[in-house]
Amino acid sequence: MVITVPLDKKKHKRNLFDCGVDALNNHLCLMASQQSDKDNTRTFVLEDMQNPESIIGYYTLTMTTLDLSLLPQKLQKKHKNAQSGGLIARLAVDKKYAKQGFGEWLLIDALKKLLSASNTVAFPLVIVDAKAGAKQFYEKFGFVPFNDMPNKLFITIADVKASLKKSD
Repeated sequence: MVITVPLDKKKHKRNLFDCGVDALNNHLCLMASQQSDKDNTRTFVLEDMQNPESIIGYYTLTMTTLDLSLLPQKLQKKHKNAQSGGLIARLAVDKKYAKQGFGEWLLIDALKKLLSASNTVAFPLVIVDAKAGAKQFYEKFGFVPFNDMPNKLFITIADVKASLKKSD
């Protein structure tokens, strides 16, 4: 069984993680625990079951403000009173585990956590800032670019609910 757990700075060997993107590696090593301790973000890691100190991949969740003017007209109207959305701030898989489906698994897990949160504290969208080369990955799962911002994508909570129901 594969599950994500909150990042544990004493248990997880963050310095061994390498996804090939310095910004993502550095965030995990230097910032993730600090930001969690300050209640700014939450970082979840997928542990290697054979070696739980090793991190297969991770994602970081938080909230972000919404600029409704960047949404399609239909959504601007529907969510005119919305002020925030869930943010997948980072998502990365160690190069040793690439091309094995862990990125998809992490994204679905992050979406499930955000869907659960939206049932308690309502927000209409999940947002992601795609790093270079990652846009197509998110589009496969139904994310759509914001107007005039091709690497900033969103998916509605309604679409998350519908897609997760299909996969159950």
